[in-house]
Amino acid sequence: MNFKSKIILLSLLPLLAVGLIFFSPKDKTDDNQILSYTVDPKKIDVKFYWKNENGKILNSIQNLKSFVEAKNLTLAFATNGGMFTDQYGPVGLFIQEGKVIKQINKSNGEGNFNWKPNGVFYITNDNTPVVCKTDDFVNNGKIKYATQSGPMLVIDNKIHAGFEKSTSKYIRNGVGILPDNKVVFAMSKTEISFYDFAKYFQSLGCKNALYFDGFVPRTYLPEKKWIQLDGNFGVMIGVTKRGK
Repeated sequence: MNFKSKIILLSLLPLLAVGLIFFSPKDKTDDNQILSYTVDPKKIDVKFYWKNENGKILNSIQNLKSFVEAKNLTLAFATNGGMFTDQYGPVGLFIQEGKVIKQINKSNGEGNFNWKPNGVFYITNDNTPVVCKTDDFVNNGKIKYATQSGPMLVIDNKIHAGFEKSTSKYIRNGVGILPDNKVVFAMSKTEISFYDFAKYFQSLGCKNALYFDGFVPRTYLPEKKWIQLDGNFGVMIGVTKRGK
């Protein structure tokens, strides 16, 4: 390489660096903005909670933590699991330990729950996790847990079509099923749009993902030093391990 060629090459290096900065793909929704937790229900207990043995609604993650610890269990992860009424009851379908507590809700109306398509997150008796559209859900008698919420975030690998025009930003949480059939729960650490939140699940390869709630979400994940024990919720989802 002659002297002139070297000069030209050196002069192009800064431009190349700038090009890499501006044109390299970069997700807006990375781990700095999203808190996530992946679990295999076939290996670790994933349960849906609402009331204690006395019929009192648990409400907060702190109460859930105390509830499972009284059974000699350790709470490894917890989050609110769908929208609730002003009496902290499930708005839509809720199945717990195979029992239908609240029937599926296919009504139309305002609000995120009714933003169609909405969906169901459920776990079968053999601990297979599924997220599907409400219209596709069938209770075949082999479902251990189910919670209904809305809207769907990702539908058959595609982001919900209505999100392109949505400008609202809130702290949001949701759930998706990964290609290896594990469950990924996620909550934004900062306010985020529907589109960017859905994009996160899509980037992980989730064929389907479901929105849980906005503004109110809480997550308990001590392994990542994220400990939120407050809140007033209806259904909650907890991952437990034996022993304290």
